[in-house]
This record gives sequence, structure tokens and C-alpha cells, in this order.
Amino acid sequence: MSQSLSAVYIHLAYATKYRKPVLSDAFRPDLHAFKAGVLKSTGCNVLIINSVEDHIHLLFRMTKTKSLAYVIEHVKKRSSVWIKQTEDGPGNFSWQTG
Repeated sequence: MSQSLSAVYIHLAYATKYRKPVLSDAFRPDLHAFKAGVLKSTGCNVLIINSVEDHIHLLFRMTKTKSLAYVIEHVKKRSSVWIKQTEDGPGNFSWQTG
């Protein structure tokens, strides 16, 4: 019996609201680790995450069990809530819409 295999790699990049430079150098490693955990919880295999003060890039292998829209919404929403609750993070925070 044959199997079908697929590997879809996603390069996702998005910015902070109004591209405000609020992601400090000290804060970003924790943000990357949190996002990696969220992606892993959706079944995505994370390859690399990097960011600067006003935007972030994620490279991951897409899961077969969730839609891309779900994964993006889940990662942005969960990380936004986490950032607002983190003591070292910017208080009034949002990612860009869309």
C-alpha cells in the first residue's frame, strides 16, 4: 500500500500594530520560545523564529490537521494575550490586523 507524503513550509511575517518598535532585545527570546510552543501545540514543526523591534518572521512546516488560517490566528492571538500579561512585555500591545 502506498503512502502520500507532503511537506508544506510557511514563511510567516507580520508586524506590530502601526509598526511600533516595542519588541525589545531582552524580551524577544522569551517571545520566540512562546511562539515556538504555540506552533508545536498546533502540530507545526518550527524551523526558525526571528524578529526585530517592529516585526517577526516564523518559518515552520505546516501541519496536515489544521488550516493555515487557524494556525496564524492561534499564534497571533495567544502571543498577544501572553505579551499583555508578561511583566517585561509592552503593556498595550497588538499585532497588525489581517
